[in-house]
Amino acid sequence: MTKINQHILTCGGTGCRASESKILAARLKEELKDSEISQNVKVVESGCFGFCEKGPIVKILPDNTFYTQVKPKDAKEIVEEHILKGRKVERLLFRDPNTNELIDESKSMGFYKKQIRIATRNCGFIDPENIGEYVAREGYEALGKALFELEPADIIKTVKDSGMRGRGGGGFPTGFKWELTAKSESDKKYVVCNADEGDPGAFMDRSILEGDPHSVLEAMAICGFAVGADEGLIYIRAEYPLAIERLKIAIKQAEDVGVIGDDILGSGFNFNISLKYGAGAFVCGEETALIHSMEGLRGEPTLKPPFPAERGFFDKPTNVNNVETFANIPAIINKGAEWYASVGTEKSKGTKVFALAGKINNVGLIEVPMGTTLREVIFDIGGGIKDGKKFKAVQTGGPSGGCLTEKHLDTPIDFDNLLAIGSMMGSGGMVVLDEDDCMVSMAKFYLEFTVEESCGKCAPCRIGNKRLLETLEKITNGNGTMDDLDLLRIQGGVIKDTSLCGLGQTSPNPILSTLDNFWDEYVEHVEENKCRAGQCKSMLKYVIIEDECVGCTACARVCPTGAITGNKKEVHFITQDLCIKCGACMDKCNFESIELIA
Repeated sequence: MTKINQHILTCGGTGCRASESKILAARLKEELKDSEISQNVKVVESGCFGFCEKGPIVKILPDNTFYTQVKPKDAKEIVEEHILKGRKVERLLFRDPNTNELIDESKSMGFYKKQIRIATRNCGFIDPENIGEYVAREGYEALGKALFELEPADIIKTVKDSGMRGRGGGGFPTGFKWELTAKSESDKKYVVCNADEGDPGAFMDRSILEGDPHSVLEAMAICGFAVGADEGLIYIRAEYPLAIERLKIAIKQAEDVGVIGDDILGSGFNFNISLKYGAGAFVCGEETALIHSMEGLRGEPTLKPPFPAERGFFDKPTNVNNVETFANIPAIINKGAEWYASVGTEKSKGTKVFALAGKINNVGLIEVPMGTTLREVIFDIGGGIKDGKKFKAVQTGGPSGGCLTEKHLDTPIDFDNLLAIGSMMGSGGMVVLDEDDCMVSMAKFYLEFTVEESCGKCAPCRIGNKRLLETLEKITNGNGTMDDLDLLRIQGGVIKDTSLCGLGQTSPNPILSTLDNFWDEYVEHVEENKCRAGQCKSMLKYVIIEDECVGCTACARVCPTGAITGNKKEVHFITQDLCIKCGACMDKCNFESIELIA
């Protein structure tokens, strides 16, 4: 058997594939094909490395060299210089933006220094389409331990003692949910993995499934044994083709080696896993709506209790956890509850995966211990705000969360702390905003999403959020009043208190938190008809500076509405009622005679 001396890992996640990482991997293999050492070097398409801002990434083992923003055309140089001659390609190494220092190993980068990887422990380290590589990193050892060394009650106690809370948004204790399902008597039980990740800017669960699908399969089987279920279902959006492809491969491999299916590892325990596809309805992230969708019904939530653990899929006891929750389980079983509980805070144990996005230098997927502060995430791991702009806010929890400001930067991130300051953990979306963002417009953006995604079952969400959106549109169009600001608070409170499910109960959060933290911006919109960030188009005005206009007519020729008039070589004029604020005139003007007034 040929000994592999070097591995070339390429990022094979969706984001990097969009930047030709699959072509890059093929080029690397092609360049190696005719080399004398080709049999000793293996090119592996792995999962997401996390550092999306610098993708596609190539990592060379065993020397841990970390190349960033690699293009297919770079494959030849990497093979000829690094693999054959042992010389690192300096131009592809990461350069610290503060010190300009070249860094060749990921462990020396600020982006990775404060991270602890549990849920994402294998992402970027293994070939997700090779079960052997998963097994080599303690894969399926936890399942073997559960089946042959532990009783179902012992497994549930371990999960409870770990302090693990569900990573899907609400933070319900995972062990208690498993216990409730186990105590429910039935001839049939189910384990469901919620992979219906739909928050704007969120890609945590998808990346785990793309980079380490076996960790989820193993955890579902452990859960099935613990609660007495023999069937698992993964509810995943059909718009995640790569995750689906790798899950199918993983399920087939797991069945072939006997860790999924009938009589697993000769234990007498049967557990089969299949996929169910969602059509992209955000409300189906709520567990009862998800279950109805899997049953072929409308994806609408129902009042709880009874909880799915008592009456779920086809009225049978059903345990529902999301991808990230399951991804933690094998590590907890292998290393113990005490080990897991040693990470995090008193009431929020372990780590949390975040999709760090927005106006930040280091966009990417990160995993940090609970209790890490927002300041550490944004400025140490995230590398600060793009283009030297001033930090303004961070939206945590997606459409269900709230906007936090500079005064919150030293808040330790955990479930309870975020709730206390008007936001929430959610599934893990974290969008950073800078001084050029309008907070009123941002609140409207999230509410537009919620209105679009509401299932319409309950009146507070169906009607109330529509009324909220109409009020916000009135304000951003320059027609708002101070009474409208009071109305936003009242309507938001009623919707939170009376909506049926978590979608409606949390939908006013972006509005209420921005009202609390950016009241002056709302007042400016209402009383001064002004958007300081220049984001609300109705409040913008393009004007022609008389002393600068030479009458070249260039602006008039590109205006799509005919709002600009004037004779050639004479000063032109913009009719504001006709202007749609497209900015085409300013882009075309060569004399800087058009000014934008916010």
